[in-house]
Amino acid sequence: MMGLGSAVGAGLFLGSGVGIQAAGPAVLISYVVAGILVIFVMRMLGELAAARPASGTFATYARQAFGDWAGFSLGWLYWFMLIMVMGAEITGAGGIMGKWFGVEPWIPGLIAVVAFSVVNLFAVRGFGEFEYWFAFIKVAVIIGFLVIGVGLWLGLFPQFDTPGLSNFSPFAPKGISGIAAGLLAVAFAFGGIEIITIAAAESEEPSHSIASAVRAVIWRISIFYIGAIVIITALLPLDSLGEAESAAESPFTRVLSLAHIPGVATFMEFIIVMALLSAFNAQIYATSRLMYSFSYNGYAPHVFTKVSRGQVPIYAVLCSLVFAFISVALQVWGPENLIEILFNAVGGALLVIWGMIVLSQIRLRPQLEREGSLQVRMWAYPVLPWITFLMIVGLGILMLTDETAARQVITVAGFFLALSLLGLVITKANARRSAGTKNRPQREEALG
Repeated sequence: MMGLGSAVGAGLFLGSGVGIQAAGPAVLISYVVAGILVIFVMRMLGELAAARPASGTFATYARQAFGDWAGFSLGWLYWFMLIMVMGAEITGAGGIMGKWFGVEPWIPGLIAVVAFSVVNLFAVRGFGEFEYWFAFIKVAVIIGFLVIGVGLWLGLFPQFDTPGLSNFSPFAPKGISGIAAGLLAVAFAFGGIEIITIAAAESEEPSHSIASAVRAVIWRISIFYIGAIVIITALLPLDSLGEAESAAESPFTRVLSLAHIPGVATFMEFIIVMALLSAFNAQIYATSRLMYSFSYNGYAPHVFTKVSRGQVPIYAVLCSLVFAFISVALQVWGPENLIEILFNAVGGALLVIWGMIVLSQIRLRPQLEREGSLQVRMWAYPVLPWITFLMIVGLGILMLTDETAARQVITVAGFFLALSLLGLVITKANARRSAGTKNRPQREEALG
């Protein structure tokens, strides 16, 4: 449920119209290509995580594959990306809740941060329970949407005249360039699913949990996303779709309105806030576990390895919460286009992270086979992993053709290079300090 919930967020509910507008019905091809890419990346990450469960997840595997510099740079890049997303999530949720109660957005944002502070400072079971129910609500809404949408499409609602297949023609009004633009718009819609490998590392049977979650989640998410896009494309005219500024403009709201469901806009606002708060809760969890992993491996002060009786890395959680409070403060004193600024770098960061996951799996697979620890296997190794890497490179080239996306790629590439150089300096300093002493463990232990 957490794996499903982490990738079904406000981006799907509010942003799905952008890709449809860019490519027309052919955006389905864009989603299929993006879905295949993410399925392959998650399969490779699942292979690594099931064999060697660790709270540091792909940063740990990058270190094992290429050395400390890779673990340092990839881990901190992902941490900064999550912090940016965390600020965007609480900013969006605060804005909607502020309108509900007629108060400044930072007030409900601050209340939410305090509430999730309590949740994350207690045993991880509390976090899991919150995320389970958040995910359950979102998944239930998607399933209900699909059922109602199919009913509308089949003409089962007498007050609605079904358009049949008319909205699918022309299928690709902007040709290959439109499909490419659609791919750029939807490529990172599945971002967030990788958090399940961090969470599963703290379960009672991490290897089994990761293996079963990865096998199930990637296909179900693909069905949810592609199924929702088929319904939206079939029922809403292309020229009426675009970026939704509010819940009332969401394609989901508009489709449900066709069935004359009362209060649907308010209901979707509630669901979008739940999606944002769920994502925010997950970011606090993930950033704290990454900080724990950094500290364990010498990439951050040792104090962040301290855990409470409930096996929660308490100081790592507090560090994440400091940045959560800063994100609330930015709502008051930050720029007006804060959400846009925060999200601009996320796509480029995911590109680097996915690429490093693929390269780490290619490098570590022979070791895992010798260990006999493989519970999940990437198909057609090494051919499909290298094809996946070429797909990621191709997506990067495509991003360079778009002015806004190109800035993301260049900025993130420069940031990653700087982190890599800093990682080399820090790891050499750590090596000098530990000279003559027993080497630190080469395998990070998962919490719990």
